[in-house]
Amino acid sequence: MAILGVDDFKSKLVGGGARSNMFKVTCNFPAYAQGDVELSSFMIKGAQFPSSVVAPVPVLFRGRQLQLAGDRTFEPVTLTVINDTGFEVRNSFERWMNGISEHNNNTGQSNPTDYMADIIVEQLNKQGEVTKTYDMRGCFPTNLSTIELSYDNENQIEEFTVELQVQYWESGTTS
Repeated sequence: MAILGVDDFKSKLVGGGARSNMFKVTCNFPAYAQGDVELSSFMIKGAQFPSSVVAPVPVLFRGRQLQLAGDRTFEPVTLTVINDTGFEVRNSFERWMNGISEHNNNTGQSNPTDYMADIIVEQLNKQGEVTKTYDMRGCFPTNLSTIELSYDNENQIEEFTVELQVQYWESGTTS
């Protein structure tokens, strides 16, 4: 077996590798949330490519376990958002969650198509071109984090996170 060197590795790392800071998130809010898609694309500073899990189903047979493929589940996705001074993006997520379950009377949207929306995460190359897309279908927020306030927080812009449930996702390569 040949020993591969640095030059071999360098020749395989076409484009310098995918960069974790080169991405764009498009958050398609439900109409009642009145979300600004363009503003949220700028303010969402952190995201993940989604995961999925195929759980094993163990079947016992004469002292042995046969592992069979079970159902696929999709883990939640967390977005990290820079807070703007008008709280526009946060207000959109608050309206979205309030539409699902209102604060004072626990009523809200009952039809899933009314409160679920798609979130698209795109990987960009160094030229700003989309190289990979994940379209997360049927998302809705279940956790809107606190924003920490403190006199000790000098030279910091507020941030918060939003945890979204995902029904499923589709991926594509665009270049």
